[in-house]
Amino acid sequence: MAVKNPSIYLKMKVLGAIDIAPGRTRDQRVRSVAEMTFLDEEGNQYRFTWRTIQTWYYRYKNYGITGMDASPRADKGKPRKITPEEVLEAINQALPHFRQKEPDKNKNHTWPPNKTAIYRFCIEKGLLQANQIARNTFSRMVEKYELLKPDPSESNKRRLAFSMQYANQLWQADTMFGPHIGGKQTKLIAFIDDASRVLCHGEFFLEENTDTMIRALRSAFYKRGLPEQLLVDNGSIYCSQEITLICARVGCILRHTAVRDASAKGKIERFFR
Repeated sequence: MAVKNPSIYLKMKVLGAIDIAPGRTRDQRVRSVAEMTFLDEEGNQYRFTWRTIQTWYYRYKNYGITGMDASPRADKGKPRKITPEEVLEAINQALPHFRQKEPDKNKNHTWPPNKTAIYRFCIEKGLLQANQIARNTFSRMVEKYELLKPDPSESNKRRLAFSMQYANQLWQADTMFGPHIGGKQTKLIAFIDDASRVLCHGEFFLEENTDTMIRALRSAFYKRGLPEQLLVDNGSIYCSQEITLICARVGCILRHTAVRDASAKGKIERFFR
């Protein structure tokens, strides 16, 4: 079956097969992969010519996963050091502090507090790093994505309960701020199984980056096996090239929720409470 624009998931799945395909040289292994059939996210079967696979291989080798697509970057014009999801998470951690100082929001108080005050609090408490996001960038992001505006659809949005039938069909993953240790904010990375509600793995780290995410994901795989799907938000560690490649190689579909839709991962959010 021909496909005009294969997904990154499908391309990485094809490239992941090169390492285990029969053949002494890479060219022989690429030709062997061209004889294989691959399934996309929807279960459709595809085969690709060895020239196409070779082109993908060289693009990935020279430009990384962002070079796999000939179209312009999807994040053009957007900040690449920090995502709106991470900024929103920091804001949600900071707002209770201002609510305690201003218990009566109806008496000559400005609510929500101004963006500069929130930004300074986030920097002081280590919720954000000044080298990741400047104050002006923070203000622009808050205005563009309306991060301080209550979401009127959230209270009226109808959430239908759903659950997978079997264990390991779907995992949910997320990060939560933990206690301060030695003056540093810890982060909890956790995975929960959708069907059984079993905590596959949870671990505190002093740093939230790709390396710690890989360590946590590896531990979850060793404990509970491989899930068919992994549901995460749009945080930078969940959108990284390494995690996308790992999921593609093990045959796990990596799914992302919409921005500001934490309820989509209701089970892991409930666990964090």
